Amino acid sequence: MTEKIIKKNIKSTIKNILKDLHVLYIEDEESIRKNITKTLKLLIKDVTDISDTSTAFEILQNKQIDLIICDINMPNENGIEFIKRVRQAGLKLPVTLLSASTDKEYLLEATRLKLVDYLVKPIDFHTLQNTLENAAYEILESGKYIIRFEDNIFYNFVEKKIYKDNEDNEILLTSKELELLDFLILNDHKLISQDEIKENIWEDSDLATDSALKNLLNKLRKKIGKNSIKNISGFGYKIHYNN
Repeated sequence: MTEKIIKKNIKSTIKNILKDLHVLYIEDEESIRKNITKTLKLLIKDVTDISDTSTAFEILQNKQIDLIICDINMPNENGIEFIKRVRQAGLKLPVTLLSASTDKEYLLEATRLKLVDYLVKPIDFHTLQNTLENAAYEILESGKYIIRFEDNIFYNFVEKKIYKDNEDNEILLTSKELELLDFLILNDHKLISQDEIKENIWEDSDLATDSALKNLLNKLRKKIGKNSIKNISGFGYKIHYNN
């Protein structure tokens, strides 16, 4: 059923993915970064732009990021070395690398990193639009657009809605349940401690009690399946789905 929903209108689906796309853009040259960020904001929902990779992993762990666009030639750590670390950490999100060079050594290394695109600067509007669409197709094909749980429950990650069996049977989530679900999915490559969850779900630390967390986890489990959130005693929580 979910496959039919996806295939029903691919163009419309890609448009929806683009509308809600969150991009991490890394570029050390300020003028280029400002111009491309401005253009990206015309095409997608959210852009986080930074001048180097020093805070990139913190952003990836604490914010929804669907695509990384990263310059290669940067001080301290170049784009290729950074993306190698991203892949080593188990993060499979789409990546586009930018460079002022067509150096064969860079191209060879880049092909090993499973990129969406390798773009040579300067970049025009249509080139940027094409790479975003390519990323949206990759998100769709990877299954990250639809997250499948047990008992034919599935989550539309772009629309932020959960269904059972079909789109006529929506399971309503509270804002806190939705925040927790997204946080678990964004960190599905690792175990997440209770403290990490509390820090990211509750702004007021006084409300982030053990009982509040337990209650929230139990409510979410009832909606996505009791086996969908694993608790490894003493280590933390990890989401499980069938993609």
